[in-house]
Parts: sequence; structure tokens; C-alpha cells
Amino acid sequence: MTTTTAGPAAPPAPAPGTAPAPARGGPAPGAAPRTRRRPVPRWWRDAGVGCLWAVLLAVTALWVAGGGVGDLGSVAGALTSTGRLTGLVASALLLVQVLLMARVPWVEHAWGQDALARTHRLVGFTSFTLLMAHVVLITLGYAASSPEGLWGTVVDLVVDYPGMLLAVAGTLALVMVVVTSVRRARRRLRYESWHLIHLYGYLGAGLVLPHQLWTGAEFLDSTVATVFWWSLWAVAAAAVLVFRLGLPLWRSLSAPVRVVEVRQEGPGVTTVTLGGPGVRRIPARAGQFFQWRFLGGPGWSRANPYSLSAAPDGRTLRLTAAHAGDGSARLSTLVPGTRVLLEGPYGRLHEGVRTRRKVLLMGSGIGITPLRALLEDLEQAPGDVTVIHRVHTAAQAVLGDEIAALATDRGARYLVVEGPRVDDRPSWLPRQARHLTDAQALLDVVPDVAEHDVFVCGPDGWMDAVRTAALEAGVAPSAVHLERFTS
Repeated sequence: MTTTTAGPAAPPAPAPGTAPAPARGGPAPGAAPRTRRRPVPRWWRDAGVGCLWAVLLAVTALWVAGGGVGDLGSVAGALTSTGRLTGLVASALLLVQVLLMARVPWVEHAWGQDALARTHRLVGFTSFTLLMAHVVLITLGYAASSPEGLWGTVVDLVVDYPGMLLAVAGTLALVMVVVTSVRRARRRLRYESWHLIHLYGYLGAGLVLPHQLWTGAEFLDSTVATVFWWSLWAVAAAAVLVFRLGLPLWRSLSAPVRVVEVRQEGPGVTTVTLGGPGVRRIPARAGQFFQWRFLGGPGWSRANPYSLSAAPDGRTLRLTAAHAGDGSARLSTLVPGTRVLLEGPYGRLHEGVRTRRKVLLMGSGIGITPLRALLEDLEQAPGDVTVIHRVHTAAQAVLGDEIAALATDRGARYLVVEGPRVDDRPSWLPRQARHLTDAQALLDVVPDVAEHDVFVCGPDGWMDAVRTAALEAGVAPSAVHLERFTS
């Protein structure tokens, strides 16, 4: 394993009874002071899970109160009643999906993008499966008690029932979203195309649910049920309007943010610095990311996620991105003064989730950028922080000079691990280290890694390999922090 090390080696631990070395880090000389924010409360996520289960229990209780159990006595009744229940649960989970996509700050802060991506995927596929079961069961149940037969019942349901044509269109939109979210299909699409298709989830939810509000017995026969479902709808719609649309527009338009500098870091990598009065209003933390829209030119309407590559100083924000698609390649053509619309900040890859004094920052390729910002921002004593930068070749170590300088200034260790990747197993290691297990290699580099928080950013497969290695090396699951932009 080829490594290049910068920064001093970790100093010995202080003798028992002595005070630790003073903390270092924070803003560079001349920068505006950064306000330290409280850690994210851990109970927020538990509260979110509790709310989800409360909604599902309420949905089931309303189905029981509406005679759902009593209808199970016949074949047609059992099919129809079970179909109603699957439809109700699917509807509730679909609204949960909308809330997960609405960028509600408390949800983002509680879960972070990695947990949200996994939850979004699980809830989404569960909701879609139940929706398909609802369609099949309801159709079979109606057909079992109708003289028109199966196809006659299908035509009757679609043509004669209020809102059913909208529901069919909405179901087709959701099918398109789900099919393109399958990992194999997702890998074949450009990010911009996938993101545009994914937004049809809002359209699908908006078209599928009204037929239940207009014709469903569970919505019409009980005042409690009517209030419950309309309230759930209103909360989901308000979350999208306020947090996905209103707040970003207000921040971006009331106090402008503009491009200040564009710099090429190397072949296919661009750094963009932004400033303006709007920056002061943004409560960003080092390690977080935004959804960026640079106005003017083709593709300005599509948002792209980029992490901050420098700690916010109250005056500027900075991002560094590799040219992986049309949106990121366009960064190199931006000119100072370009207006910026941004959503965020998002993600939990920041000091607020830190649980230990020692920290290991592991980044692969361009994934090092949020970790460079974290290194700049972390409160630390000499030897507390280790940075591992995984690259194909040393020449591809993006921001390597900056990280080495920060490591020297803050008493951190910076190791560049270079070489082609292992290709016969999932691994974070280069090919020349294939004789080692991932956990062994991690322990060789950081023997006391179990005492560290581990922050990881890079390609999904690489992050999964790092997480597995860290857990095998004794790191607590709650101390491994990942960030993914997509579900």
C-alpha cells in the first residue's frame, strides 16, 4: 500500500492527571469567527420513527373502525377490504415519501442524507408494492361480486368512478419513478435525467391520492377519518411549499448570492467561491452540502448537489466538484457575478454528530472535499485527527496541498493512499494491498481506530467497504458517519 504522509505524527497521550493540550482549529487568521452550534439531538430520529408508526397505527385503526374486519367474511369482501387497507397504508407511506423529499430541516438534521436515502428507498418500494397490491385486490374484489366480469369491472372502475383516470395517470408516473430508481437502471442514467424523472413522484402522489379522498368509504364515512387524512395531506403539501420551494426562494432572492471566483484545481475539477449578503443568513456547517442552481446558460433550472470544500466563514461559501456530468462541467464556464439559487444546508457530515475526541476522516477522490472543510473546522488537539485520502494516483489528490497545510497547522496526520483499486472484492484498498483485509489495513494505519469517530465520503461502494472495515475494527456503528446524495 503506497502512502504519502503529511503533518506530524500523533503525540503521546498526556500523563494521568494532566490537562490535555489546548484545542486547535477554527477559522484561519483574518476570517470571521464561526459560531459553534449545539450537537444534533439524538432523540429527533426516534421521534420521527415514532410519528411514522403512530400514523400507520392510526390508519389501521380507522380501517377497523370503518368495518374493515367485519367485511372479511366473504371472498369478495375479504379481497375488497384487504385492498382498502393496502391502499390506505400505501397512501400514508406515499405522503411520508413526500415529507422525506421536502427537505424539512428537522428531518434532515435528525437523519442525514445516508439514513434518509436508505429510508426513502425502503419506504418508497414498500409504498409502491402496497399500491400495486391495492389495485389488484380491489379489482378482484369488485369483479367477484359483479356480473360484468374482470375486464368489465376494470373498465367500470377506470371510466365511471371519480378520480380514477387521474389515479391511473399517477400510478404510471410512480411506475416510471420506481423503475428508474432500481440500482441497475439508476447507474445508466445521468444524474440530471434521473433527478428530473424523480420529481414525477410529486406528480404521481398528487394524482393518485384524490380518488381516495373523493370516493373512499374510509374518507367519507367518518369525520375523524376525514380530518385525519386532509390534515396529513395538508402537512405534506405545506412542507413541500415552505421548505422545498418557499424558503430557498426567499433566501436566494431576498439577499443575493453570487459567484466571486472560479478556479481550476486540475483536469476536470473546478472550485467556485460564492459571496454576497445572502451568505451571512445561511446557517451552514463544514461538511454539509447544498443543491445549487447557477442562473443563466443551459441547464440552470436543474439543481446539483455539491458539498462545501471549505469551512463557512460568514462571508463566503466554497465548493469543489469534479466534472462528472453536464451540470458539474458547466462550473468551469461560470463567470464572477453569476447569480446563484441554493437549497440547504443539508446533511449530517459535520461536527454536530461527533461523539469522540479523536476523528478519522476518510475520503476517496472528490469525496475528500467535505472532509477538507471538516478538518479546517474541527476543534482538535494535536494528534486527534487523521485524514486518509484515497486516490488512483498522487497527482489526482484534489486539494492535497491545502489539506497538507491544514494538517501541519492543526497537528493532524494526512495520508494519501494511492494505487488502482482492488478489483476482485469490495474494498477501500489499492491493488498492492490486496493481501490485507480491509480491517487489518485500517488498524495498521490507525491502531486505535475504535476510539475514533469515522467520517466517510466517496463512491457508494467504497463507502460501504470503509464502513464494514471500521465496524470490523471495533468502531461503534453510531460513530461511523456517511453521506450520500441520492437514494
